[in-house]
Amino acid sequence: MECQMARLADFYQTELRPKLQKELGLPNVMQVPKVVKVVVNMGLGEAIQNVKILESAADEIARITGQKAVITKAKRSIATYKLREGMPIGCMVTLRRERAYEFLDRLINIALARVRDFKGISPKAFDGRGNYTFGVREQIIFPEIDLEKIDKVKGLNISIVTSAKNDEEGRALLTGLGMPFRK
Repeated sequence: MECQMARLADFYQTELRPKLQKELGLPNVMQVPKVVKVVVNMGLGEAIQNVKILESAADEIARITGQKAVITKAKRSIATYKLREGMPIGCMVTLRRERAYEFLDRLINIALARVRDFKGISPKAFDGRGNYTFGVREQIIFPEIDLEKIDKVKGLNISIVTSAKNDEEGRALLTGLGMPFRK
């Protein structure tokens, strides 16, 4: 049985990679930046009082990404927040290869288009090494979320890790993939 390649991954292989190689002046095709992984993270401070909210968040992330979420635990105790080391505090998913491209395709073409008064995402959120992180205020922008079943609107962070050497290469890659940066 032949595996169907994700639409965005196919576009990257056939059209974007040769274009980026020429634009960036790279002699070897292996030097062209690519998406290494996408990390979707949901931090839930309310999970200290209500552990059930963590289960619903893990289920929602699993629906959005198509992969089971991992529960993250607190690294250190913070007395003012009544947080102890090892307490479950959030959940995350790491997507690689085809799943990462497939998630990015849905994020760019469907989810971000559903944001009210959307003007684009900030082009300043690069980390200096070509990786990009941004936050989404509401998980309901994803069509996989059933509005009747959500108990609370939760935000999530999305980190796109690339093999780019600097921010310019990372920006060129994400712009080529269709990321709607603000002007």
